[in-house]
Amino acid sequence: MFVSVLTGYVVRFNAGLPFAANRDNALGAGFGVVLALMWIGALDIYRTRDPKVMGVGVSEYKRVVVASSRVFGFLAVILVTFRLESAWTFYVVALPVGMVAVLANRWLARRWYNQQQIQGQYLVKAIVVGQPEDVRYVLKRIAKKSGAVYEILGVCLPGARRGMMLDVDGRRIPVLSSIDDVVRTVGWIGAEAVIVAGPVPGGNQCIRELGWRLEEYSAELVLASTLTNVAGPRIHWRPVEGLPLMHVDVPHYSGGKHIFKRLLDLVVASAALVLLSPLFLFLAIVVKRDSPGPVFFKQKRVGKAGRPFLMIKFRSMATDAEASLAALMERNEAAGVLFKIQNDPRVTSCGRWMRRFSLDELPQFWNVLTGEMSLVGPRPPLPREVEAYERHTHRRLLIKPGITGLWQVNGRSDLPWDEAVRLDLYYVENWSIMGDVIIMWRTFKAMCLPAGAY
Repeated sequence: MFVSVLTGYVVRFNAGLPFAANRDNALGAGFGVVLALMWIGALDIYRTRDPKVMGVGVSEYKRVVVASSRVFGFLAVILVTFRLESAWTFYVVALPVGMVAVLANRWLARRWYNQQQIQGQYLVKAIVVGQPEDVRYVLKRIAKKSGAVYEILGVCLPGARRGMMLDVDGRRIPVLSSIDDVVRTVGWIGAEAVIVAGPVPGGNQCIRELGWRLEEYSAELVLASTLTNVAGPRIHWRPVEGLPLMHVDVPHYSGGKHIFKRLLDLVVASAALVLLSPLFLFLAIVVKRDSPGPVFFKQKRVGKAGRPFLMIKFRSMATDAEASLAALMERNEAAGVLFKIQNDPRVTSCGRWMRRFSLDELPQFWNVLTGEMSLVGPRPPLPREVEAYERHTHRRLLIKPGITGLWQVNGRSDLPWDEAVRLDLYYVENWSIMGDVIIMWRTFKAMCLPAGAY
C-alpha cells in the first residue's frame, strides 16, 4: 500500500523535489500518509485476515476489494468537497496499483499457506460427531475440498466404542468414543474443534451443553449445516429474543448484479476476439489443412430458460461425427446423460491437442458477445441431455451457460455426472462477480495444466 501511494505521489508531485519544496508537495505527502494509514485500517476493520476466511474461498478477496473501495469512495468525497485537484492522482494511480498489488500479495500468501497445509501444517485438529451417514457425508466433503482447514483425528458415533473403524470410500477412520464421551475424548486427544454432523441423541440440549463443556479445552464447536449447496453470503443470522434465526437469501437470476456480469462479458469477450485474432487465424489454417470439412463446428445447445442457440467451436472431429455417434454409444465412459470416450476415434489429429488445451472452445467468445452465453456459467447442454434431466437439474437453465465454470476447473470429463450437476446448481444459486473472476483465473491455470480434457 505504501508503494502504491508513493507511486501516486511520484506521478503527480515530481519526486525529484524535496517533500517540503512547495505547499502542494507538502500537502500531497501528508495526504498520502493519511491515505495509506486509512487503507491499512480499513483492511483491519473489515477483518480481511480473519482466520475463518484466510486460505480458502473468495471471502478474503471480496473483503479486500470492499475495504479498498470504501476508502477510495471516501477519498473521492473529500476530493470533490475540498476541490483537491492535486490529489486526484492518488485515486487514479494508487487505487488500481494498490488493489492489484494487495490481491497478488494475498494470492501468493495463500499459495504458500495451502502448500503448508498439504504438508500438514496450520490445520485445525478436529473430530466429527454424529450418526454414521451424516459423519460420512461431512468427511467426504472435507476430503474433497482442496485447501480444507481440518485435520480429522477421528469420529464419535452413538453407542460406539474406542478401537472401532468407520469406512469412508475405502478410508478407515478411527472411532474414538461414543457421543456421550466426546468432551473427555477432546481432552486426551488434543482436538481443537468438534464438528457436529447433523442431529445427535439428546437434540439441541445436548449440543448446547457440549458447547459449554468444550470451553474448558478452548475447543470450537462447529455445526455442519444441512443447507447443502448454499454459499455463506446468502446466509444471515438474526437473533430474536435469544433465538438465533438463520435467514437464507433468495437467489436472484436477474437484476443489477446480472447487468455487471453482462458488462464484464462484453468487455472481456471483445478484448479476447481482438487480441486472439492471430491465434484464431493460425488454428483455422491448421484445422483446414488437417482434415476435409469446415473450420468451425456449429452445434445446437440449450441456453437460458431453455432457449436453443448454435454454439461455435473449432472443428475437432471428422465431419460425420454426429452420424457415427449411435455406433459408439455402447463405449460411452461418462455417467448420467453425458457421452464421453477418452480415445474417441472421431477426433482429428489436431483436434486432440486443441481439445486438451481447450483451444477449440475459443470461438465461443462470439456466443458471449451476442448474449447467448456468458464467460462463466453452467455447462451448455445438448437438447438430448435436457430431455433426460431430472426435475431439479433444469435449474441449470435459470442463467446463461458459460465458456467455463466450476465444472471445468474441477475435473471436466473426469467428474461424475451427479458431481457436475451439483457444481452447476451451486454456481447458479451462489454466483458473484468476484467468484467469476477467480473461476476465470483458475480456468487459465487449467488450460496450462489440463486435466480431464479429451
